Amino acid sequence: LLCSLLFCSLFGNSTLLYVSYKKKNLLKPAEFFIVNLAVSDLAMTVTLYPLAISSSIYHRWLFGKTICFIYAFCGVLFGICSLTTLTLLSTVCCMKVCYPLYGNRFGYEHGRLLIGCAWAYALVFACSPLVHWGEYGPEPYGTACCIDWKLSSMQAVARSYTVALFIFCFAVPCGVIVSSYTQILITVRESRRAVEQHISMQTRMGNIQTIIVKLSVAVCIGFFTAWTPYAVVSMWAAFGHMDNIPPLAFAVPAMFAKSSTLYNPIIYLLLKPNFRNIVFKDVRMLRKRCLSHCLCTKGLRRCSYRSAIEVGLKTIKRKNESSSTSVHTGQGCSNCACEKCNDTFECFRHYPRGCQVHVNTVQLSLRETTSDFISSILNVFLIPFFI
Repeated sequence: LLCSLLFCSLFGNSTLLYVSYKKKNLLKPAEFFIVNLAVSDLAMTVTLYPLAISSSIYHRWLFGKTICFIYAFCGVLFGICSLTTLTLLSTVCCMKVCYPLYGNRFGYEHGRLLIGCAWAYALVFACSPLVHWGEYGPEPYGTACCIDWKLSSMQAVARSYTVALFIFCFAVPCGVIVSSYTQILITVRESRRAVEQHISMQTRMGNIQTIIVKLSVAVCIGFFTAWTPYAVVSMWAAFGHMDNIPPLAFAVPAMFAKSSTLYNPIIYLLLKPNFRNIVFKDVRMLRKRCLSHCLCTKGLRRCSYRSAIEVGLKTIKRKNESSSTSVHTGQGCSNCACEKCNDTFECFRHYPRGCQVHVNTVQLSLRETTSDFISSILNVFLIPFFI
């Protein structure tokens, strides 16, 4: 399962970055958040999945305490950065749809500034355990590292860090995302009623509204599916007894949280038309190139067949011409041999001996012609196996 998630996440986020690079001159400021989301998800995939997969094979953590801290740091950093980016993206979309007077003023500088704030926000919570506000440690199931949940159930300082994570990295983003997309849906419904009298405009607006609704619902479902189980288990570990929590209760939410790197590129590549059109265009171009390459290869093979057949036929023609020449020469020689005989019986007696050489020459020529013909045919049929 982890290997499948690794492959799909690498492919999806790399494709999303490739599409963003292809349309870099046409990127809108709000789409900077999608690029940043792909970067953080791809970084999480590269830093976490290989270590988790290799440790899962041996059913234990393989890389020591230092790598465990780095693993946990990267997980918290990139995870919170993705959550914050989703929150900012929902806020910007809400401003553009519901408050266009302010949303249209959103420029490239604002996008870069907010992306920097997202990384700084994530860095604060990722570095806090390094200064002993909370601690990093192995997960209870033993094949990955994250927040030391056992310590958070025993110490007040570690518990306060867990509560801060729950409030500022789950509850607040969750509330902002839900309220933003709810407001977007309400605005879309009201605008649909306002343009019902304009049929052509209604069709265009209907398509845009459908895309907005699909994106809103998909982002909310993906967010809740990925992070709600992990948030619930973290609070259970902070205020409950660790001995009563089975390791599987930590492993399954961690798997859902890691799957967040997968659904984000799927949502934006499948539901956002400008991204989807670029992907389909490149796929069609790649298919055309593959077909043209195959046709060129077949054309070269046909040319090889034709040239081999022509060479074989020319060789046979030359051999036949030389054979006919030798036959005529042999007949002339035999006639000369007979003309030299004064006696008829002597001529008859010398005739087979004099023409035997010429008959052998004709037979040899025919054999050479036949062997050349067979070899040319074999070359024609064997050439494709060596191309």
